[in-house]
Amino acid sequence: QVQLVESGGGLVQAGGSLRLSCTASGSTFSINPMAWYRQAPRKQRELVARIRSGGSTNYADSVKGRFTISRDNAKNTVYLQMNSLKPEDTAVYYCYASSWSGGVLYDYWGQGTQVTVSS
Repeated sequence: QVQLVESGGGLVQAGGSLRLSCTASGSTFSINPMAWYRQAPRKQRELVARIRSGGSTNYADSVKGRFTISRDNAKNTVYLQMNSLKPEDTAVYYCYASSWSGGVLYDYWGQGTQVTVSS
């Protein structure tokens, strides 16, 4: 079992920055990858950024050049640095991790943190 706890959301003006953090606890040794998703009202949840244990990353086109995902394996924490925020970035952001155990892949989600960008 893996537990994910997010922090760092809030209200910011357009053009501003926020940093989200997500710390994993429990059976963390097999976690890979970790990622951030977001879900805006009346929209489907979408991948924002993903990072693997080796450090490789990928991003949604809409956030490339503005958001940076990073990972501190020693602290079991993943970060999402969000710069040049736009009103369309407003959403609930969810931390995600997957983990293999006994030949089964498990998905884990955080509780979500609200990010609101005002124009």
